[in-house]
Amino acid sequence: MPEQPAQAQPTLDEAYQTWSAAAAAVLAKSRRVEVADLPDSPEALLSTQTRDGLTIRPLYTRRDEATEPGVPGQFPYVRGADPERDVLTGWRVTERFGDPTAGDPGTTAISEINTTILEAMTNGASGLWLKVGEAIGVDDLAGVLSGVYLDLVPVTLDAGALGIDAARALLDLKKASASVSGAAAPTAATTVSLGLSPLTAAFSGRDTVDPAAATALAVEVATDGPAGVRTLRVDGTDFATAGADNGLELALVVAAAVAHLRELTAAGLGVDQALGQISFAVSVDDDQFAGIAKLRVLRRVWARVADVLGARAAGAALTHAVTDLSMYSQRDPWVNMLRSTIAAFGGGVGGADQVTVLGFDAAIPADHRTSSATFSRRIARNTQLLLLEESNVGRVLDPAGGSWFVEALTDDLAANAWAVFGDIEARGGYRAALDDGWIAERVAESLATRDVEVAHRRESVTGVNEFPNLDEKPLGADVSTATDLVGATPRLARVGRAFEALRDRSDGVLAATGSRPRILLLPLGSVAEHNGRTTFVANLLAAGGISAINPGPLTAEAIAGAVADADTAIAVLCGTKARYASDGAAALAAARAAGLEKVLLAGPDREWPAGDDTPDGSLRVGIDAVTTLTELFDRLAPAEPATSGASA
Repeated sequence: MPEQPAQAQPTLDEAYQTWSAAAAAVLAKSRRVEVADLPDSPEALLSTQTRDGLTIRPLYTRRDEATEPGVPGQFPYVRGADPERDVLTGWRVTERFGDPTAGDPGTTAISEINTTILEAMTNGASGLWLKVGEAIGVDDLAGVLSGVYLDLVPVTLDAGALGIDAARALLDLKKASASVSGAAAPTAATTVSLGLSPLTAAFSGRDTVDPAAATALAVEVATDGPAGVRTLRVDGTDFATAGADNGLELALVVAAAVAHLRELTAAGLGVDQALGQISFAVSVDDDQFAGIAKLRVLRRVWARVADVLGARAAGAALTHAVTDLSMYSQRDPWVNMLRSTIAAFGGGVGGADQVTVLGFDAAIPADHRTSSATFSRRIARNTQLLLLEESNVGRVLDPAGGSWFVEALTDDLAANAWAVFGDIEARGGYRAALDDGWIAERVAESLATRDVEVAHRRESVTGVNEFPNLDEKPLGADVSTATDLVGATPRLARVGRAFEALRDRSDGVLAATGSRPRILLLPLGSVAEHNGRTTFVANLLAAGGISAINPGPLTAEAIAGAVADADTAIAVLCGTKARYASDGAAALAAARAAGLEKVLLAGPDREWPAGDDTPDGSLRVGIDAVTTLTELFDRLAPAEPATSGASA
């Protein structure tokens, strides 16, 4: 049989046009219009916007191919800061110790903490993050770190106002460790962070040290301290947990770091020395691609700063990725294990030098947790070990590098962060922007944008605003507003807090009366007809702590009996558009005659037939669920007025 001539391959533009035509046909069919009547191109219709204002397109191809960003460990460090990363080890699994646990007032014996640390390291932890001030005192550091090889293990401090004293204690231990015969030379992977964060903590409100004292110590460490120690930690979690989007967090981190650079060089350090005294912490959440891009962008932007200062070789940003406390839910906290896994993947693939996964119950105050600290700690550690040792994610440096989407997202986010950084510099720098309230305003704007998305359920929080379990064990009153959590600051604004506040109220009503606020569903037609909407409404109401009573399919004649049995003043008609047209008016009349104060419609208002009487509102996709549920809750279980003399 004669050979068939090879068919010419379509060009990139031709292939894109083929995809575009196919996508347009699908969109037109779903909208029941002609392709010519679509309001925009398929790419525009299928694109989404991030909170930073970036456009995520539906398709990335070789047309988006970018210039090779170098190799790991070399300028501009996009692909990694460490030229000697051990791919058999991967990033450092950094575990946090010293935070109070349930029933522990901070009096755990130091020997017990040391034993816990050594057991953790035996079981896979390869970095330590120590909270100093409660369970661990400054004078306890030697005991806590007994048996830990400080030439091989990176240690990070979180000592708040005790930061200077704790730093000096750790420096003494580090010097002693370095003097031991055969001690390993420091590397990027084993760098110690003294954890002083005076500038970022000045925004978040957590305890910190005097900036001048931090600068003085950094100068001392740079000129006369042991090698492999960085004094200043520029902590992006201070902004992220308060609601800052990714671009804003990065811009603020870089601006704060530049402020440190100015102070260090003014105190006499050379640029290379000053750069060598700064490390970074960033948040990673359950948007894995954003996490990957964020770490790549931070290294790229910081390298640009170093380049401008004439110190390219010192511009490698050492990064510690921490799972974002604000993404953690209190309700159905088991879902946090999934969120943490995605976040850890993003941090590791993004090239973080260290990754810390907070416990799955980190958003719950210690005295309200139902799982042991040992279990929570083990799950957090094993989340990373599964990625490293079973999935081998750490064996390839920058595995996302070269992906058309990731490279484009890196470019877009870098441009966004650099533009905001420029705005901060134009205002006089980080300190000026902090003092005049600009930073607080920008973070508040970002938080408000996120809260709107969550309230309208365009941003889903599984177990909170979607698929809630109303029967889970109550947590207690006002737990949703707690900020006395691991790594929390006074500005902590968790994603699901508005819905969880309603759940707290519901738990209070349950404890006081024996039942939750409830709303009656009035299903019209067969189960096949109304099931979609009864399920939607029950899910929506449960997100606000309201129980849905479903008596099964009802006729107009049966509604009075269902209302009498339900003992509630509010009901929701649930059916199809066709069923509303045939049975809706009679059902609504029967509901009003039965004494209901409010009758709502499941679905868009436009589905209700024209007539003299209409429902009192609708429950549908896209509504402000927080506002709607709060109004319903207030009607079903009004809050008790404050007594005279009570504090607000």
